[in-house]
Amino acid sequence: MSAAKAKMREKKMRNQPVSVQHPSSSHGESRAENGGGQSDARPSSQRQRAAPNRSGWIRGHQRDGGGYAREMPKYITGGAFARARAAEVNAMLKAVTKTAASSHLFQGLPKHMRRRAMSHNTKRLPRRLRDLANRMREKSLQAGPKKKKEPAKNKSRKARRRHGNLLLEFNRRQRKNIWLETHIWHAKRFHMVKKWGYCLGDRPTYKCYRPCYRAMSSHCLLQDLSYYCCIELKGEEDKLLAALSQLTCKEAGPTFAAAMCLSGARQGSVTVYKAGQYPTQPLGPVTYLWRPPTAGLTHRQLWIWAHPTLKQDLLPELQSVCQCSEAVVPPVQPEVSCAEADPSIQAEPKPDSKLKPGAKRKKRCKDAGEPLAKKILGDGTRLPSTPVTWKCSSTGIVINDLTMEIVRYRLIGPQSHSVLTETLEAATVCDAGRMELESSSLWWPQHCKDQSNMKLHQQQTDVFNILKGVCSTGEVPPGTVLGLTVDDPRLNLPKTKVKAVPRVNQLQEADEEKRRELMLRGAPQQCCQSSLWEQSVRDSVTDNKMSEQELNRMKSEMLVPGSRLSPTPPQGRVPILLVHQPGKQVGNELSCWGAGWELLLPKGWGMAFWIPLVYREVRVAGLHMSLKHSQNKAAPHFPHDYPDCPAGARFQEEQEAEFLDKFRRRPPAKRTNYVKHGCLAPFRCPWQQLAEEWELLMTEGGAEGKGEDQTQSSIKTQVEIEEATPQQHRAVANPLIRFNVLRNRKSLRLLSGWCRPTTSKGQRQWRWAPPPLSRAAVTSFHSAHRMSLVWVRLTLLSKGKPETHAMVCVPTAEDLKLFGKKQASSGPQERPHKDHFKCRMKRKKKGFKEAAPSLLSSDDSEGKASDAPAASHSIASKDPQSASDLILGLWPDPLPSVTSHCSRVTLGWVTQGDFSLSVGCGEALGFVSVTGLLDTLVNQPVEQRGTLLLRNPTSLHYRFVKLNIDV
Repeated sequence: MSAAKAKMREKKMRNQPVSVQHPSSSHGESRAENGGGQSDARPSSQRQRAAPNRSGWIRGHQRDGGGYAREMPKYITGGAFARARAAEVNAMLKAVTKTAASSHLFQGLPKHMRRRAMSHNTKRLPRRLRDLANRMREKSLQAGPKKKKEPAKNKSRKARRRHGNLLLEFNRRQRKNIWLETHIWHAKRFHMVKKWGYCLGDRPTYKCYRPCYRAMSSHCLLQDLSYYCCIELKGEEDKLLAALSQLTCKEAGPTFAAAMCLSGARQGSVTVYKAGQYPTQPLGPVTYLWRPPTAGLTHRQLWIWAHPTLKQDLLPELQSVCQCSEAVVPPVQPEVSCAEADPSIQAEPKPDSKLKPGAKRKKRCKDAGEPLAKKILGDGTRLPSTPVTWKCSSTGIVINDLTMEIVRYRLIGPQSHSVLTETLEAATVCDAGRMELESSSLWWPQHCKDQSNMKLHQQQTDVFNILKGVCSTGEVPPGTVLGLTVDDPRLNLPKTKVKAVPRVNQLQEADEEKRRELMLRGAPQQCCQSSLWEQSVRDSVTDNKMSEQELNRMKSEMLVPGSRLSPTPPQGRVPILLVHQPGKQVGNELSCWGAGWELLLPKGWGMAFWIPLVYREVRVAGLHMSLKHSQNKAAPHFPHDYPDCPAGARFQEEQEAEFLDKFRRRPPAKRTNYVKHGCLAPFRCPWQQLAEEWELLMTEGGAEGKGEDQTQSSIKTQVEIEEATPQQHRAVANPLIRFNVLRNRKSLRLLSGWCRPTTSKGQRQWRWAPPPLSRAAVTSFHSAHRMSLVWVRLTLLSKGKPETHAMVCVPTAEDLKLFGKKQASSGPQERPHKDHFKCRMKRKKKGFKEAAPSLLSSDDSEGKASDAPAASHSIASKDPQSASDLILGLWPDPLPSVTSHCSRVTLGWVTQGDFSLSVGCGEALGFVSVTGLLDTLVNQPVEQRGTLLLRNPTSLHYRFVKLNIDV
């Protein structure tokens, strides 16, 4: 009998009584006197081998013709036979009378007699069971109401998709990560990532890299930047400037006291440092916007926009310099019950009251004192008792944290202004008769009563209409600010998507002069005012926003379907701020590329403006395109390209952990062996070690002597590696000076002149001649900027695509000769390195395998437990780098010399690299050592000055690049 048949027979005989057993042999004398007991005492394996002699009932056809035993027993014993049969009868009666596992009576019936209605209608049962069913029902009713069972966590989809349940679920999920107002829209179309305490869209689910670039170059790209944090400062102008001056320096560019920005007509940007620590200890870049001053008042208001990772470092520093240590406890908002929120809701009827037949029970508040569930607007992770305001009693300065209080959209592209002018319409003025009828809670009717406000609103409307005639967004002065009040954009939403185009030919001759004035000087200073600066106005606009249901109801009552609502609802006026964002401002290539506008709104109106903007056929992008936008502008992206900032250091650690985890997930045979490629740090950039080693090289006479011995130093023996490791560990463990990035504008301009930057088409002429490069000039420059890095742009002179963490190296004299003879030369090759750690890992694994049997051979169990850790510790203590710490293909910490590890001296690394669609070749952005760059420029010929080598971490091929320092 096969195994399947045996298993089936065992399952069939599982519930049979013990006394019922079939004999496994045809011999009657082996049975226990007809009692049905076990007749064969042989093992089961032997019984299976004796298959031809088995008897008894066996399912299926047998090859040997086996079946039931054909011989009759010679005799029977009456008593034993009767006892065996009595046991079988009792087992049969017990099996018949035993009820099913379920407590329901009707489930004891055969399947063909069961009906679904039996559970609540006893007349569906057979008559012989009705009395028993009625008694069970009465017993359950007398037991009283049981404790309500907790609802299951996994509700049905229909229950989960109800509006009330969805709202509660979304509010619960926002307690951990902040959601933007456009989160639901993005979650359906984007790959979402959790970063910096937010849930943000990274990239769309469809391929759109090139369409996004075309949108930035020819039309418009839309991004939601509401995750940027806004910090508001209020106080006297001179006290604010005195406090903020400690965080900036004029050598790095304009500060908070810049004249154009101080008037409120321009938005400024600056890199802030810890108080009095310039040029070391930077915090990061911020943008700021001053509120236009009011005549006769010295009280000013300032908004500082910072990245979420920068806020945790910037806010304590602002509190320190402004002396705002006194936290203001937020007021406790009273909870509003259902009856107070809606007086029309009557008391819930008593349970005894009967409803009409067919009538549905109306859903009412379960608890009269329970507050209504509302949609979370703003920061849902912040507790109500968390302070958001700090003040100083002595100086009168107040700091407010306006994170997620203002919606911020960015439009990038030459037609961004056309999208805004077609989407937005200036607010209509309220009639004098309607002003008296409107509720006092609405801000716009009260605002219209002042004639000066209406005059300013008309001026802002005229400037906004002039924007329609501008050909490109880049023609407007960078940082221009325009305040405006617009109607609800949902009122003029088109039926289908329409592409926004400029209306240059529709302007009249009188408006042409105004357009030229706007392109030269920007918006007038008085037009920069906006009611968005007022907290009371923002709260009023947010609280009185018209719901989608009410808006659709009003549209359905229109006589002409699709026409605009007239008159405009009084709660449909929204104050906004339009801020121009400059494009590429460095270099002579692609001037003003990537310019656009930023739209600032009060919270709660995010989707009301987002959908109308999408209907103008803009392309929507996420975090990935923000990085590419900065890369095409040759501008550093925060926090990726700020290694000397605390946020940049944290980002580098997170990126290294992410890359290392991805590297470990691959099989060892499919991983890149970076040791053989001569790449010490493929997942990070050791900037501190690079700066220290170049300082040491300069004291020893530069890198000239290193060029001859590079080939020999690149191939080291195992003894040399072990000797160099402790020395490097001591050098890195006690750094004397922290490295910093050079941001001095004058020094950058001088260094850029020495590099003789060229465009992709050739060299360009400088407006001023830099001083000649000499040893004395290099020594003077180096003494002023020790341990410094400089931001550079590298353009490949041949084919190739630079990658992240690619090495920037110094070419040798032979490389420059080869490049001079053949400009299209691809570059030299790096010799493969020997992986000494691979042999070490094999030896250690072999030692562990040999030590394991000796540990297990001990008879004493306690001795095993005590000796095993000691033996493993002794094996691991022979070398500080144990087999568990080593990863095949990666150098362990601490690293050897990063500058002289390969045949070419390392100068720096790449932080951003890709094929640039704007230039048409590979471009890389990164940092190089200022000390190493000066030493390289001095030793290079004048006609080849600024030519370097670049090698990807996964390649042995060097490629020639041209270095540019754009200022």
